[in-house]
Amino acid sequence: MNIATPRWWYRRGGGAGPATLRALLTPLSWPWAWATARRLARGAATDPGIPVICVGNLTLGGSGKTPVAQELARLAAGAGREGHILTRGHGGRLRGPLRVEPVSHRAAEVGDEALMMAQCATVWVARDRAAGAKAAAHGGAEILIMDDGHQNPDVKKTLSLVVVDGETREGEWPFGDGGVVPAGPMREPLKAGLARAGAVVVLLPADICAADPRLLALLAGKPVLIARLEGAAPLPAGPQVAFAAIGKPWKMERALRAAGCDLVGFAGLPDHAMPSEAALASLAARARALGAGLITSEKDWVKLSPAWRARVFSWPVRARFEDEAAARRLIGP
Repeated sequence: MNIATPRWWYRRGGGAGPATLRALLTPLSWPWAWATARRLARGAATDPGIPVICVGNLTLGGSGKTPVAQELARLAAGAGREGHILTRGHGGRLRGPLRVEPVSHRAAEVGDEALMMAQCATVWVARDRAAGAKAAAHGGAEILIMDDGHQNPDVKKTLSLVVVDGETREGEWPFGDGGVVPAGPMREPLKAGLARAGAVVVLLPADICAADPRLLALLAGKPVLIARLEGAAPLPAGPQVAFAAIGKPWKMERALRAAGCDLVGFAGLPDHAMPSEAALASLAARARALGAGLITSEKDWVKLSPAWRARVFSWPVRARFEDEAAARRLIGP
């Protein structure tokens, strides 16, 4: 079951209501943190025999790790290396390991993110990350990019990158009050997660000029790369009604407006959720009433049927490193 990301997770303080809710949920976060620490402390990791760059995060979705993983795969290809992406395939029913075929696989089988990334890179899906890493190595990968996995100890990592959402405005903070799920957005305590990171990628939206100095101070002691999330295709003309089922759907709403989209309606859905036929019909009717088109994220678009794909505009986004040379050095010679 997909649950919408609570907006209050990312607010510091936020009044008596969120503070009380945090206090009530904090005891439930202790087993989560304990289970994560126990999992990380278990057995030796599998070495697939090729370099492994893990692109993970410290929060439960919405940081932008998938676009960063895609960009690293692009940089690897530009350097003449076979960079394959390994993902769990969240939302898909196939356990793998398997190589995603974008023409024949569906999101219900391999997950929406895997299907989206497979449009431009070689992608492997595996619930068992160690088996997936071995399959990718045998399948020709020269470098493996793990999309997610900072809290997974099963594969030996050459470098662990932590992606941090650099959007810190309107009283919001990337780590909220530091609470672990369900009391906050953290997968594990901040200090523990940062300690295992080899470097941090701060991902900024297009309309924020520079990273928050307070955030950079918090990350001091770790190499920090700045990347920017930008639209990868022109927006359609005229008014639009948008919908998105991503970790922080409100970020897409902001991004569309910042890019100049004439947005007249927006529907945020839980991460990875597949809108029902009735919900899509309702969105289409709303758009017709407003004389608008329909637009969604690339991740959501790949889940749609061919009939709905023909009616909905896909707006892809890409991460671009400000210091691309430094990002290339992560990949190695």
